[in-house]
Amino acid sequence: MIVATIPAGVLGILFEERLKQLFAAADVIAVVLILNGVALYIAEAVFRRRRSDEGTYDDEKIAALSWPSCFFIGLAQCLALLPGFSRTGMTIAGGLSTGLSHDNAARFSFLLATPIILAAAVLKVPDLLANGTAGAGPALAGAACAAVSAFVSIRFLLRYFETRTLTPFAIYCLAAGALALAWLRF
Repeated sequence: MIVATIPAGVLGILFEERLKQLFAAADVIAVVLILNGVALYIAEAVFRRRRSDEGTYDDEKIAALSWPSCFFIGLAQCLALLPGFSRTGMTIAGGLSTGLSHDNAARFSFLLATPIILAAAVLKVPDLLANGTAGAGPALAGAACAAVSAFVSIRFLLRYFETRTLTPFAIYCLAAGALALAWLRF
């Protein structure tokens, strides 16, 4: 898990602001959303054909991931530094490419999110408290709502990936990106 966290952690600290500036235009984000859909579709098309010998929520399979496999999933997570790429989608696609089943790739993805989200929160706390503690109440309420939403979403998606694939998400990203690009261009 630590090995998979390193790439996004390092690149996020070094290049987050620069990447936000480079990819801040709405039409660029729409194109990246389309690329996100293409990446999800490719991951499904290429890696779903692999037969997996693991069961649902196979902790041994996740624990047995090699360091290079974990690092590769971490590199996939780096794409989420670009607005329009889904962190969860890219890490699940990375997990599929290393031989994990959909449900175990999703589980690894959500576990991998924890250190990144906590680190980002710690880095942003000074910004929240820059004007004193007046914004602390709304920030805590927002964090509580986000935690509940995340819990419900993760629970749903883990059940979803026991029997389903990334294909609907790929189609959604392709359609949403294409519609956004068309809207912005006309």
